[in-house]
Amino acid sequence: MKSRKVSLREIGSAKARRIFLEKELKIELPQISQFNFDEQEVTGRNVENLIGATQVPLAVAGPITIHSALRTMHSYIPLATTEGALTASISRGCKAISLSGGADILIENVGITRGPVFKTKSITHSKKTKDFIEKNLSKLNTVAQKTSSHLRLTKADTTIIANNLFVRFYFDTKDAMGMNMATFATDEIIKVIEAKTGAKCLSIAGNFDIDKKPAWLNFISGRGKRAWAQVTIKKDILSSILKITPEKLAEVVRVKCQLGSIASGSIGFNAHYANIIAAIFTACGQDIAHTVEGSLGVTTAEVDEKGDLVFSVYLPSLVIGSVGGGTHLPTQKEALSVMGIAGQGDVLKFAEVVAATVLAGELSLLASLAQGTLATAHKKLGRKS
Repeated sequence: MKSRKVSLREIGSAKARRIFLEKELKIELPQISQFNFDEQEVTGRNVENLIGATQVPLAVAGPITIHSALRTMHSYIPLATTEGALTASISRGCKAISLSGGADILIENVGITRGPVFKTKSITHSKKTKDFIEKNLSKLNTVAQKTSSHLRLTKADTTIIANNLFVRFYFDTKDAMGMNMATFATDEIIKVIEAKTGAKCLSIAGNFDIDKKPAWLNFISGRGKRAWAQVTIKKDILSSILKITPEKLAEVVRVKCQLGSIASGSIGFNAHYANIIAAIFTACGQDIAHTVEGSLGVTTAEVDEKGDLVFSVYLPSLVIGSVGGGTHLPTQKEALSVMGIAGQGDVLKFAEVVAATVLAGELSLLASLAQGTLATAHKKLGRKS
């Protein structure tokens, strides 16, 4: 009689799963077995079929001086990365920015989105359903808030395509990134819409959200947080720290980030937002897949009337949280504390540091490209000879 193959989910612990895999695959997993979080706490909350943990080298960049309407601060930035030269480059940008008086930051809370799609009987039925949603947004918010006291429905956008109504609900989820909160709230809202309009939900996520995918809708309408960061760097600081002139750097930004992006059909008009976003997200317990939205944005540079460089970044879709997700994990919690992020009430502060770090990373890399030293820097710092 043929024996039944064991399912990993039937095995009751990380250790037992590792032993099973070691025997099944004839390998050893001593390093994966090392972790410092509570197995029961993460199972089902952060992961299934746990076998251990992956370690990523953790570095620190900075400090960087940051100014916003809420605060002035000097922040270090934890970066989890395997890319040599990245941390050194960001630190160089931080130094140039801080010597120039610091980065000016603006943050706008757009809200996390969830976008169901409804099947209707006709385009007229689609319009009636759309009208119902728009006229009853306050009532739908009441339904949503029954799922969480930390959530508020702020608006809804709609698009009709034949007998399909796409809806994009925006939720303020306080300090949480809030994707699960938005999903639970939308699930209850859908029940009301179906009962009142006769439209039937085909999917709670109809790609009108738009979650973890590059899209012009997120670029134009924003998602999570919108963030702006800017600094004016005196030409002598630019020369001494970054070894470049304002005119040459502004030209590279224009040709690379704007014209090169246009020529390639890119949605990101920048040098490497994703590099910085991924390193911070990995270090700080964020959903790393939201690096996709974080890669969107525009870097600009211009020379002012004094001959100094005005350098700026715009991130339309920064999806982050200072509570929830992986922020409770011991290592990630410590990394957040390096930034001065304690959790509750700190999501805007977190967004400010992320935006400033992107500014520093863009500035340093683009200066290196303009100077022609990218290959040299990676040979020196990015690999062992």
